[in-house]
Amino acid sequence: MSQQKSDYVDETDVDESLDELASEESIDETVENLEENGFDVIVVDSADDALTELQSLISAGASVMNGHSTTLEDIGFVEYLSEGDHEWESLPDEIWSIDDDAQRQAARRESQTADYFLGGINGISRTGELVAADRSGSRIGAYPFAAGNVVIVSGVNKIVPTLDDALDRLETVAYPLENERAKEAYGVESAIAKQLILRQELEDERTTVVLIRERLGY
Repeated sequence: MSQQKSDYVDETDVDESLDELASEESIDETVENLEENGFDVIVVDSADDALTELQSLISAGASVMNGHSTTLEDIGFVEYLSEGDHEWESLPDEIWSIDDDAQRQAARRESQTADYFLGGINGISRTGELVAADRSGSRIGAYPFAAGNVVIVSGVNKIVPTLDDALDRLETVAYPLENERAKEAYGVESAIAKQLILRQELEDERTTVVLIRERLGY
């Protein structure tokens, strides 16, 4: 479980109007539009249910990589990938066991083509678009094409009315919180250096969005 978020989340100034739990009507509209845009969608009630879905969704023997996501930490997936009883190839464990910086960076790039790449998202519009950003791009690099399968896990607090609202949420909710986390974890500020908008998924059954009826991540 993530411990760092609780240290700063209550003290960080964010636009709370863009971090509210979505209504059932909003969730239903979002699911319908995401599916029309080619994304598969699974809606669950709790973090525990989300972890169970991920355990059943990922094929045995698959290579699995995750980008940093407080949501994946909060539902227990990061710990499960490293220490759980599964038959997957855990690429993060392999990568962070490499001592040589250049070799580790090369392995990180190669991991973008994992069989399954999991991560979070910073904003979801009810009209069916997804918005994400990174400082380095390591979290979002796999989303558009490289990974065989993409699984995006999100609390319904990231659902907002429009694409413009999702972009605003990135700036006024996700970035301030990620910046505080980065300073605490790494001693450096974050940046919205690499930004991605997913409007459609054209490959059948490639990208799955798991929505959790809880306030999770940012």
